[in-house]
Amino acid sequence: MTQQSRPLRIGNASGFYGDRFDAMREMLTGGELDVLTGDYLAELTMLILGRDRLKDPGAGYARTFLRQLEECLGLARERGVRIVANAGGLNPAGLADAVRQLADRLGLPVRVAHVEGDDLTAANPGSLAAHAYLGGFGIAACLREGADVVVTGRVTDAALVTGPAAAHFGWGPGDHDRLAGAVVAGHVLECGAQATGGNYAFFHEASRSGGDLRRPGFPLAELHEDGSCVITKHPGTGGFVDVGTVTAQLLYETAGARYAGPDVTARLDTVRLTQDGPDRVRIDGVRGEAPPPTLKVGVNRLGGFRNEVTFVLTGLDIEAKADLVREQLTDALAKSPPAEVRWDLVRTDRPDAPSEETASALLRLVVRDPSQVAVGRALSGAAIELALASYPGFHVLAPPGKGSPYGVFEDVYVPQGDVDHVAVLHDGRRIPVPPAHDTVVLDEVPEPPLPRPLSHGSTTRAPLGLVAGARSGDKGGNANVGVWVRSDDAWRWLAHELTVDRFRQLIPESGPLKVTRHPLPHLRALNFVVEGILGEGVAAQHRFDPQAKALGEWLRSRHLDIPEILL
Repeated sequence: MTQQSRPLRIGNASGFYGDRFDAMREMLTGGELDVLTGDYLAELTMLILGRDRLKDPGAGYARTFLRQLEECLGLARERGVRIVANAGGLNPAGLADAVRQLADRLGLPVRVAHVEGDDLTAANPGSLAAHAYLGGFGIAACLREGADVVVTGRVTDAALVTGPAAAHFGWGPGDHDRLAGAVVAGHVLECGAQATGGNYAFFHEASRSGGDLRRPGFPLAELHEDGSCVITKHPGTGGFVDVGTVTAQLLYETAGARYAGPDVTARLDTVRLTQDGPDRVRIDGVRGEAPPPTLKVGVNRLGGFRNEVTFVLTGLDIEAKADLVREQLTDALAKSPPAEVRWDLVRTDRPDAPSEETASALLRLVVRDPSQVAVGRALSGAAIELALASYPGFHVLAPPGKGSPYGVFEDVYVPQGDVDHVAVLHDGRRIPVPPAHDTVVLDEVPEPPLPRPLSHGSTTRAPLGLVAGARSGDKGGNANVGVWVRSDDAWRWLAHELTVDRFRQLIPESGPLKVTRHPLPHLRALNFVVEGILGEGVAAQHRFDPQAKALGEWLRSRHLDIPEILL
């Protein structure tokens, strides 16, 4: 079997900065791999690294990656596994140098390369960090020139897979279908254990699949030259891989049928999933199109300062107690009111409760302002002065502090040619990576035909989650909620029942916002995008669940009339 004809085994050992530390060793020792990837970056991570760099210009990368390599670099070298990670964050050159120093100290002859060109902070005045999402061909250039370790800054999550695949199979920019298959594989792998049963809607069914969710293993893809793949995991590791777990991850943080990236636009409406044995899901049929002519740039800025205090309201007259403390603080802050004041009353109390905790509700106050003084001493003084002068049973979960800075995120777009994408090799050579020449402006895919409605008899008022799974997440200030079912009959019902109007009824806070529904019939799924529900992004902490991680589970808990034949 030639190198290009055998599957390329690509594993993942990190889904975010702070993921399970020993996953790198587990993936290197648990079975065969050709490439091990790590995704360390998210919108919030870039802001955190930006603040780190303010304190230390030599910082700006994921330091845990270095500590993992200290334990595992020799092991990877021994097993012939190449490592590709975006842990470089805001300083990929600095991380590459640190890896070389580590390799020298360990006595390992390791070739380390990095990818740069994503940093557009200077072109975005007032930003803390502004970085373009690069594709995988810079990574491919490093690997083709013999790199053992490749570190990058802001690349798309899927680029960690498309780069090694392009290098291994010899793909070029015009191999759209193959690249699209690798993008889909990369999207499944990027969040680590979310593809192996982590955060899974039907987690209680894990035992039926023989999976132990106490410690899910990390996923890997057996990628083929035609772009198809099998998603699996190392034998004996926890969790499980089935069509449901892969569907859930495919829907995570996506929007419509076109999933655009710098290398290719993958058509999610062409993805076909097949159970290929225990803990094996085959992905094939993926079609690709030319990428858009622009690159997304994530711009992080400091938005001001925020503070919060949570009042505990216990027993009777919860609403009246909440009204009293609102009025008192409004009066106290009147002289210098913060720019933004938000109150949320969370009714966690119940009547005749058996414990004080279950007799209590929470009243949360969040304030924001460009001035730290306006959210700091002004709020803390006003709140604490009420301790003996407010509602009966007055206490707070914690006293408000001096106020902390918060960030805001926005995405802007620049022409692909405006970014100097460069592969910097272990010997110092610099290889420019040209932008895509064949590009197509994105357009919405016409809505596919829906199946005929399900003919059914009586219905029962029940939670949607009895028949449907969901996974939700954030993209800047927007949230997506992917909803899927596991039978054709359930799809015939869901496709007609869960309209945009019904979604708004079930998720009332989406009512005034733009909600777009994207059907994906091959996955028996609907993907909803709610614009603006997260304000200015996760770092602004606009709502109780700032990354919309549980928005899908809230939707599943809502009741509607479900055909009894589906229950």
